[in-house]
Amino acid sequence: MVNDSGQLYTMEGVAAGIIMLLTMYIVISTTSIYTAGDTHIPDMQLEQLGSDVLAMMDTSDVNGSESQLVGFVKGGVPSGDTLRTKFLNNCKMRAGDEDTNLRAQIYLSYRKPGGSVNTTLLSPADPEFTGRENAVRVTRWVQLDGILPGIPDIEHSSRPRAVLVEVLLWRA
Repeated sequence: MVNDSGQLYTMEGVAAGIIMLLTMYIVISTTSIYTAGDTHIPDMQLEQLGSDVLAMMDTSDVNGSESQLVGFVKGGVPSGDTLRTKFLNNCKMRAGDEDTNLRAQIYLSYRKPGGSVNTTLLSPADPEFTGRENAVRVTRWVQLDGILPGIPDIEHSSRPRAVLVEVLLWRA
């Protein structure tokens, strides 16, 4: 006895197989989604890198001598491009291939004689900086002594003062 009643079971089986394959595809493809909670991890790594480089540059090579960062800050705006180059070179010192996509801008904040705070762009403006980059801010307080000819409008006194070195760091 052969009739058409077996055809319905075949169509059900094919539909169930397609549904199972589609479900398996959806489950497997959703396990590797880049979630919003993971987006801050590269920023945290970049911020830690910048913080480590500033700390390293603020450590003197010889006990009692001046650190690289203090020397660059005392040099003021003329030495800002050298500071940015040295900072980026120190960021690139790692195992493996060299990271050429790092960009930075360095600012210096200090108190003027009138009591107001002035922020100066210490390094020349990066031509690729549009303001829409996902930049991280890394800061370091630097203690300075004596007269600072490279920093405009800073109060000259014999007592030590602190200035804030601020680095905007991003990947292009």
